[in-house]
Amino acid sequence: MAETPSFIDTIVNIFPSNAIQPLAKATMLQIIVIALFFGFGIILAGEKGRLAGAVVESLSEVCIKVMGVIIKLSPIGVFGLIAPVIATNGMSILLPLMKLIGVVYLVCAVHMVCVYSSLVRAMAKMNPLTFFKGMGEAMIFAFSSASSVGTLPFNMECTQKLGARKEVSSFVLPLGATINMDGTAIYQGVSVIFIAQIFGMNLTISQQITIILTATLASIGTAGVPGSGVIMLAMVLQSVGLPLEGIALVAGVDRILDMARTTVNITGDAACTICVDASEKKRELKRARSLGAKG
Repeated sequence: MAETPSFIDTIVNIFPSNAIQPLAKATMLQIIVIALFFGFGIILAGEKGRLAGAVVESLSEVCIKVMGVIIKLSPIGVFGLIAPVIATNGMSILLPLMKLIGVVYLVCAVHMVCVYSSLVRAMAKMNPLTFFKGMGEAMIFAFSSASSVGTLPFNMECTQKLGARKEVSSFVLPLGATINMDGTAIYQGVSVIFIAQIFGMNLTISQQITIILTATLASIGTAGVPGSGVIMLAMVLQSVGLPLEGIALVAGVDRILDMARTTVNITGDAACTICVDASEKKRELKRARSLGAKG
């Protein structure tokens, strides 16, 4: 097994010495850092950077389409990868997968009930039951489609019915579908712990912290399409020196896990939208009162 990098080494190594080597070696952490700097450069360039931004968006769309084709063919590859594993270890290897599914669903449910309920109650003064009832249609579609981007129209409709203004939901929800991936981070963290146990590797506290940081970062870079989370899982495994072959085990049940994490993702986007809208309304009311007092 490869030697596990320390936490400090992982932080230092995310900054590449050049922009070509990470792309050639598919070092995802360094690629994300390059993308961040390149993105900031496009923004700072203003009008002159629009062409570069359009090229990047075009390439991103092409890559997503290519990834979609790969994902459609992936069941065949997953079967080929998992068949020798089961042949070598027996059917008993499948029992931990059922435990993995149970843990992911449990953690996702706890996260939604505790974190999102607290957010909407504390910041938007909304009853959590009202929030989840209003989000029912979007959550069901997210669970069945496993696509954050595909659920976006339903999410906008549900949040607007809950009282969020269109100008707020049309900004927060698309942004959230791109970078707010709580469910994906949960899935990647649990999956890495599962793979470490399968390979008999005991993770230290620093390695667990590394998993938390890289899973969060990897989830931000995950596309909102079905199956993309398992691709980014490779980066998290790489950060703690786990063999990438472990992805084959998780990939066999990825669709089931994808349904849960997508539901968490879109619900988190909606909770943020409701909270932002409530905050904006409070600020506008305060401003109106201030102007009224001056008048």
